[in-house]
Amino acid sequence: MSEAAVPSRRRELTRQRLLDAAQQVFAEVGLDAASVEEVCERAGFTRGAFYSNFESKEELFLALVDRVSTERLDSARQHLASLELSGDFVLTSGQGAVTRLVQQVLDASGEDRLGVLLTCEIRVHALRQPELAASYLLLEESMCDSVAQLIDDVVRTQKMELSLPLKDVARTILGAWESEAIRATMLGLSGEDLRRVSGERIAQLAELFIVPPKR
Repeated sequence: MSEAAVPSRRRELTRQRLLDAAQQVFAEVGLDAASVEEVCERAGFTRGAFYSNFESKEELFLALVDRVSTERLDSARQHLASLELSGDFVLTSGQGAVTRLVQQVLDASGEDRLGVLLTCEIRVHALRQPELAASYLLLEESMCDSVAQLIDDVVRTQKMELSLPLKDVARTILGAWESEAIRATMLGLSGEDLRRVSGERIAQLAELFIVPPKR
């Protein structure tokens, strides 16, 4: 590694640690209540380290939105690819196929209590800030495309028929998942319990979009 690459690598590690700390702090207390000092303390850095990477708390927040978006989309796409390679589309049959496989991809996002809190915090500020709204809507659309791709693969493999356009089904399922994740968080659930309960809630909804086979 060259001498020039060492400071660059160190700077990137510092930036990632600040983002890790910010993700926890913003989820716990919100953007408005969070302070630069609190983020720095959680990350183990000084204010100088913070301002050498970000101009403001708001810039840090936007960078965090971008990172969370990228991580969730990458996770969903990787899981989708692994399902295709493993042949699970063929092994999973019946009307429950769409529900089970969509749930697996949503589970792959790793949603937990802090993740739900952070998403809600992002939404609140996206309502007030056009720049943030554009980033959030782009994330939402990309996630919807990933879920739609999964549903389309399952429907074609299982020779099923949907009662609504593919994108509408994907958007409805994704919206229901997010809503149930918020509800489960309010009930005090987290981790696997949160994902399990949310998945069970959307199972019945997903089945409504499958046209029963003709007899």
